[in-house]
Amino acid sequence: MDKLDDYSQIIQRILAEYVELCNCRPNQDIETFLIVDEPKGHYIWMNLGWQNGERINGITVYVRIRDRKFWIEEDWTENGIANDLVSAGVPKEDIVLAFHEPKMRQYTDFAVASTRV
Repeated sequence: MDKLDDYSQIIQRILAEYVELCNCRPNQDIETFLIVDEPKGHYIWMNLGWQNGERINGITVYVRIRDRKFWIEEDWTENGIANDLVSAGVPKEDIVLAFHEPKMRQYTDFAVASTRV
């Protein structure tokens, strides 16, 4: 199986577990769901609904597969999706913490990749 097929399955499994865990909570006014665009490599864990009269509309995690690497664009988890990916066997050099400015990525334990212009 191709690395990209494996990567798609890995991120979908990890995010699906988080979404399932969130959906066990008692707040019926907030939906937590996973949006997957597998052909283009986009994976989003999102929350949507109402709480105390306020609209809840937010992305908890947004990961995309780009240049044969995971690009973590948004991550509001406590321990970090990157650590979940490493635990699943993904090498750190295949994970870009894209929410960090490109010049700051060299100070992380993960891949250093610049954005395309």
